[in-house]
Amino acid sequence: MTATLADQLAPYGIDYVDAMDRFGDNADLYERLALKYLDDEHLVALKAAMEAADYSEGYSQAHALKGVAGNLSFKDLFQCAALVSDALYAGEYEAAAAHMPEVERTHELVIKGLAAWQNNQL
Repeated sequence: MTATLADQLAPYGIDYVDAMDRFGDNADLYERLALKYLDDEHLVALKAAMEAADYSEGYSQAHALKGVAGNLSFKDLFQCAALVSDALYAGEYEAAAAHMPEVERTHELVIKGLAAWQNNQL
């Protein structure tokens, strides 16, 4: 079942094998924490900060999103959030804004995968 779940989650940018390594093979703990991401507000706050040109807050939210994504083995989202976080840190606001659509796309993909998992559709 684990290999099958890993294969089913991979197209959503969720690296279940890495997560099991990170979580010491505690599948129940990982599932509980990963599904909490469905209620995560970091992307909403990041988008609001970017729209308001509050780049300090944007950096904080992008950095937090990167951390959550990394800890939960959401590989694609982690990489995209890192691009935004790094650009904001460097003061490259236009570059950060240019990466936002990819952050949103990878976030939505993770949400879609988590929702399917939560609803026993995987």
